[in-house]
Amino acid sequence: MKKLTFGILAHVDAGKTTLSEGLLYTSGQLRRLGRVDHGDAFLDTDAQERERGITIFSKQAVLPLESMTIPLLDTPGHVDFSAEAERTLQVLDCAILVISGTDGVQGHTPTLWKLLERYGVPTFLFINKMDLAGADRDALLEQLRQRLSAGCVDFSAGEESLWEEAATGSEAALGEYLDTGRLSRDTLRRLIARREIFPCWFGSALKLQGVEEFLGGLEEYA
Repeated sequence: MKKLTFGILAHVDAGKTTLSEGLLYTSGQLRRLGRVDHGDAFLDTDAQERERGITIFSKQAVLPLESMTIPLLDTPGHVDFSAEAERTLQVLDCAILVISGTDGVQGHTPTLWKLLERYGVPTFLFINKMDLAGADRDALLEQLRQRLSAGCVDFSAGEESLWEEAATGSEAALGEYLDTGRLSRDTLRRLIARREIFPCWFGSALKLQGVEEFLGGLEEYA
């Protein structure tokens, strides 16, 4: 069975640990959902973390999926502990970058993006807190393309839209799309692996909205 090590990163308070909790719960690893604000999140085990409501130390959990196993490394989001997060990047096959749907690209986000670029880590994005007022899907996607990469592609859109957007990732992909009107799954995987496109999903980790679809996307395209 395939095994890929994922790291999960975010600007502090984007909902990284909440998404980790949701992924573990959805994959059957947890019987109940903990919460950061309740001090019982599964991966925040240190007393300081539970008191302050932030991740300080990197932790590992395992997501057992049907076709692969994902060791998931939860990294600190606060800029004060960025060195701890950077150490984790050196062992990753892929990364999950969590973006707050109400705040968008925040101060520490571009720094994390540059580190992912430096280490050549294929990256999947989960835009969180889309259940809250002020979260504008189209505006967020445009901001991601302007401030992070033009290759950010909405994978939660329909296939036609997905293929059209992803086809701009490379000349070969564009040729395939013009010839066939679609892109194969293998082509999409190659584009992601080469960091030519960056798949985006939207949802609410706290309410488990979009979490199952995101987990399915990791399994299908990583």
